[in-house]
Amino acid sequence: MKVAIVGSGYVGLVTGTCFAEVGIDVTCVDIDAQKIENLKNGIIPIYEPGLEEMVHRNMKKGRLQFTTNMAEALVDCEVLFSAVGTPPDEDGSADLQYVLSVARDCGRNMNDYLLIVTKSTVPVGTAMKVKKAVQEELDKRGVSIPFDVASNPEFLKEGAAVDDFLKPDRIVVGLDSPRAEELMKSLYKPFTLNGHPVIFMDITSAEMTKYAANSMLATKISFMNDIANLCEIVGADINMVRKGIGSDSRIGNKFIYPGIGYGGSCFPKDVKALIHTAADYNYKLRVLQAVEDVNDDQKSVMYHKVLKHFNGNLKGKTIALWGLSFKPQTDDMREAPALVLIRKFLEAGAKVKAYDPVAMHEAQRILGDTIEYSQDQYEALIDADCLVLVTEWPEFKFPNFNIVRKLLKEPVVLDGRNIYELAEMKRKGFTYYCIGIDTTR
Repeated sequence: MKVAIVGSGYVGLVTGTCFAEVGIDVTCVDIDAQKIENLKNGIIPIYEPGLEEMVHRNMKKGRLQFTTNMAEALVDCEVLFSAVGTPPDEDGSADLQYVLSVARDCGRNMNDYLLIVTKSTVPVGTAMKVKKAVQEELDKRGVSIPFDVASNPEFLKEGAAVDDFLKPDRIVVGLDSPRAEELMKSLYKPFTLNGHPVIFMDITSAEMTKYAANSMLATKISFMNDIANLCEIVGADINMVRKGIGSDSRIGNKFIYPGIGYGGSCFPKDVKALIHTAADYNYKLRVLQAVEDVNDDQKSVMYHKVLKHFNGNLKGKTIALWGLSFKPQTDDMREAPALVLIRKFLEAGAKVKAYDPVAMHEAQRILGDTIEYSQDQYEALIDADCLVLVTEWPEFKFPNFNIVRKLLKEPVVLDGRNIYELAEMKRKGFTYYCIGIDTTR
């Protein structure tokens, strides 16, 4: 089987590479000629554990190719995956211009039956727009070529995307034709040998499933952060509360860790898009609006703790940040809490020194020379007035606290991910702040 993947970003590259890994002939298409040239030379545009080696291996075996030519990619192609971006418009709605552009390109270049599968996260009703765009281009050509449209939302976690794709816990496919169903069954057969099924449904339900899933996870995060803030006020310990509720099988232990808010390419965008979709149908998603509001506020929690510690004056202070990416095992800084913190610290007149194991280049691209970049985690501490832990990278979990205390001007640590123990930090002589515990008592 030959497959085309349009869009060679995070979703597209992981999808195409993993299909190639199980023996499928894959061509990745992108309009960015420089990106395609880099990929042909083995230069990967994203950081994802295990991906680079897999790309190189499948290119060498001839199963993975890259091109800017859609017509070339569609020769003998049975299934095309659209994995282009759907960035939010100013009003929060998903911008479908790239998705519809792919649809039109298919209509202009296809010469035989084609199953067009939307991999991108798109609002309910997108499939109908894709179908219309393809048909309009076929009509312009004066040809009658059969095609189907399907929705196959991705559920990849950044930092574990390759493993998620190769060993999925579920595969959701929305379609409306037996031919399309047989093709998708055949395509995904190598990935369902672990017993986890492909869940077939109508296209509208598949489109809604992705938004609902991400919004549910975002809701759990914001709920726990809201409860954590209340715990601090009333004197409860959020870590104890988390263990108490997590032991309930109806709730579970996943996504109930307090922190400084969610970021990344999915949760913020998808929550906004679903709220906007509801508004289009004159329905207000009140719970989800609160989820977004709580998250926006949570990204500033550590800033307010720092400000309070220094009696409301950060002018001339140097703040050390450990972690810049929105989560570990990725260089993705989209909607990262670090960006909010840095902006607020700089506006308050403070200097920021930062270190991240993999996101330094991305940070420099976004922030330029507005902050100081350190070569390692300890260099960031030199002459800093406090340390703020932003991203829970493994190398930050067990630092040499003797060195930390020696390098900081003051032994002040603000833990935005609750990875340190209060009793231990106090025993080591630190002034310690975290999320959901009043550490001043």
